[in-house]
Amino acid sequence: MSNGDENPAPPVVLRGDLQAPDHGATAQPRQRADAVRNRAQILSAAEALFTADDPRTVTMEQIAKAAGVGRATLYRSFPDPGAVATALLDEHERRLQGQMIYGPPPLGPDAPAAERLAAFYIAYLDLLRRHLPLALGAEVGASRYVTGAYGFWHLHVRTLLIAGGAPDPGALADIALGPLAPELYHHQRHTLGIPHERIAQALAVFARRLLGPAPH
Repeated sequence: MSNGDENPAPPVVLRGDLQAPDHGATAQPRQRADAVRNRAQILSAAEALFTADDPRTVTMEQIAKAAGVGRATLYRSFPDPGAVATALLDEHERRLQGQMIYGPPPLGPDAPAAERLAAFYIAYLDLLRRHLPLALGAEVGASRYVTGAYGFWHLHVRTLLIAGGAPDPGALADIALGPLAPELYHHQRHTLGIPHERIAQALAVFARRLLGPAPH
């Protein structure tokens, strides 16, 4: 805590402590390197587990064993399997977010709101197709609504709804995001057997009817 001085005096270094900074400088990079290596092992092992099995049944004990790390090491970085899956999914979602902000239209700026919403639906469905095990293992259900990624999608869709003149965009944004729930995509693709392309086409039509010109 600051003592209120604009230029606080440097800490006093006792003679017996003169070598401490060097030891700390050596230990800290080693600790950071170990943490980076452990995290990479954990994420790689977890992705294999999520892909091979039902991600909702994967346990922290399985992840630790597959990664070759202790449970304490695993829990220092992740509280539960959902957090591990979220970290894996995060990189894929970040790339999509970058395309939405800086990429070409219609996914990026400078396209009509209806076309941008349709492009977002199609792009996110493609992410689900490629990484569905991760999406199912990440924070889904009620918890998905408090993730940072969901906040980004909500803001994007709400902005498009406002631009398209939709009524009550604050309430409608969550409804418009509902079709992108991983559980729903899994149900449509693997329980009902609906082809991916048909789901994407249906959502594109939905986006254009939601934000397209009002009928006369």
